[in-house]
Amino acid sequence: MSRLDLAARGAALGDAVDAADGRIDAGLLDEARAVLDRARERGGLSAEHTVVALAGATGSGKSSVLNAVAGVDIAQPGVRRPTTSHAMAAVWGEGADPLLDWLEVGRRHQMGPAAVGGATGLVLLDLPDHDSVVTEHRVRAERLVERADLLVWVVDPQKYADAALHEGFLRPLAGRAEVVVVALNQADRLTADETSAMLADLRRLVAEDGLDGARVLAVSARSGQGMDDLRGLLAKAAARREAATARLAVDERAVALRIVDECGTPPPSRQGNQARGDLVAALEAAAGVPTVVDAVRASANRDARAATGWPLTRWLGRLRKDPLRRLGLRSADREHRAPSGREDLLRTSLPTARPAVRSAAASAVRRYVEDVTRGAADPWVLAARTRGQAGIDELPDALDQAVAATRVEAARRPLWWSAVDVLQWALLLVLAAGLLWLLVLFGFSYLQLPAPPTPVVTLPTWSGDGVVFPGAPEPGGGLDVDPFRIPWPTLMVLGGALLGVLTALVCRAFAALGARRRAMVARRRLRQSVSAVADRLVRDPVGDELGRLASCRTAATIAAS
Repeated sequence: MSRLDLAARGAALGDAVDAADGRIDAGLLDEARAVLDRARERGGLSAEHTVVALAGATGSGKSSVLNAVAGVDIAQPGVRRPTTSHAMAAVWGEGADPLLDWLEVGRRHQMGPAAVGGATGLVLLDLPDHDSVVTEHRVRAERLVERADLLVWVVDPQKYADAALHEGFLRPLAGRAEVVVVALNQADRLTADETSAMLADLRRLVAEDGLDGARVLAVSARSGQGMDDLRGLLAKAAARREAATARLAVDERAVALRIVDECGTPPPSRQGNQARGDLVAALEAAAGVPTVVDAVRASANRDARAATGWPLTRWLGRLRKDPLRRLGLRSADREHRAPSGREDLLRTSLPTARPAVRSAAASAVRRYVEDVTRGAADPWVLAARTRGQAGIDELPDALDQAVAATRVEAARRPLWWSAVDVLQWALLLVLAAGLLWLLVLFGFSYLQLPAPPTPVVTLPTWSGDGVVFPGAPEPGGGLDVDPFRIPWPTLMVLGGALLGVLTALVCRAFAALGARRRAMVARRRLRQSVSAVADRLVRDPVGDELGRLASCRTAATIAAS
């Protein structure tokens, strides 16, 4: 991996840490920041040197291994606890002093190239014992384990399965197999079969620690068994100049993977769409939208009957209060209650301030957050819930204001209402003229005066053979059928009344269709208004958290790739 790739990985990890700040375990974020700090500091130091740390327990023989690799006795082996109190460095090549200063290693030995195959740029550290009874020694060892480019854990046949080693040191290095070597020392004390069996068991334990693929080899500092393999491995690492970036990369990848796990799994997009629809529907119910839609339908029917009904019975409809006016949603009422441009002052007469309404809105928000955060880790769910619930107190008033500001009436009166209105009044005039005519005839009769001639209308009659029109002979050649005659004034009264009522009934059916369409339009507009409130007070704040979660997951995934 190049330093450019490492920089990109570090930038992605930094973005993930920024996005996750305050959302996931603070200890994990501190660890990630420490990894980034080490990467920045190590990146500013020599890239020509590879730092290899020999770590192990008291009596494992790491000092002897250092001497065997160096070819000279520069470390003092022993079994006294603690054996090594301060780290010591064997350095091949020049220019490692700033790096050793950063490592805080004061004991330094400049070596010749022969012992490691002529390679330069190798810094071999002998660390304090990780099981030291002195806390300061363990802290020094742990610090150098974090900063070394390549780790060589020296174990012995007696303590290679020690829980303190595996649980305290190897297991925390899970995912870093490429920068870990486990050397089973004192192999000269084992038979070939014992060595093979012990190496197999050690590989199993190392794999269980999350270091599957780590190099495991048997060595003997006393007899030199396996030392050529270890020197060759170290010489190759020093020659490639990649151990430093590899260690930083695996550290960043390991902590990034843990951040990805803390993000949880992303919910499917269709789940979010369904959750939004459910939220809006629940807020519509809480805002009284169904009541408003019913009022729009009833009001439209009322207006239609007032315009197209029989004039003599229209007044009955006016005895019932307009449903929209009762809710304060008539346009004229809106203009009276709020100045132009101050829709924020509009309110309805819906009972949105009741505790039940707030409870319904809170339940809708809670269900929405649960749906859109399903699969996310608990800290992210809690953060999203907090953001979503922040606007609950404002929801009832905002929903009522949105409903009040929505125009639910028709923009203009249907033209056919006016045409029918003219027709109804014309029929009423015909009826009135007929009544007046009959009244005049009654007056002549009452005063026993000769009545003026009254025109009549001769209507078709029915005989046994069919309809017979006025003036036609009866079918079959018989006598003329006695015609049915009705005076014009009577026809005007009956016709005006019957046609007016019939027209009102037909128009009522058409008005019901129009009222349903008007209600559908009102529902659509109200849904848009409620959706806008839901977006502003719920979806946008929760969406910010989900966007932050997605950014964290994406950046951490890039860093862990």
